Amino acid sequence: MDQEKTENEQKKEFLMSYQLAKRDVTRLEEQLAELRIGKMSPGCEIGDGLPHAHNATDLSGYAAKVDELEREIVAARYRRICAFEQVRNCIESLEDEREKLLLTYRYLRGLKWEKIAVEMDYKWRSVHKIHARALKNLKVGIEMHT
Repeated sequence: MDQEKTENEQKKEFLMSYQLAKRDVTRLEEQLAELRIGKMSPGCEIGDGLPHAHNATDLSGYAAKVDELEREIVAARYRRICAFEQVRNCIESLEDEREKLLLTYRYLRGLKWEKIAVEMDYKWRSVHKIHARALKNLKVGIEMHT
């Protein structure tokens, strides 16, 4: 039983990789937006340790930080796309359409259990039974973790 739980936890972690990658992109985009707001409002002290363009000498530091964040965002978006493809392909390998739909709702769309039950027109308990069966049937290969 402990082995199965560990395996299921690993599967859930893999399935959640897309949502985590999505959050990374959002976090970086928010940081870039804050940096740009600081540039547009030089009178506001953000106090985040980032360079802000208060005069011409600050512009090179600001531009470097913007460039660095933009590069990080591009890399994070690529990781998000890769995670999406891996998780989606794994889900699509299932035979049962209800299992595919449930895992898609949960791990690709990020829906809460209650919303999934409503969308699928099942009781909350039935949704969890389908989820448990889907995890059991899910084949997560080593190549999907890289």
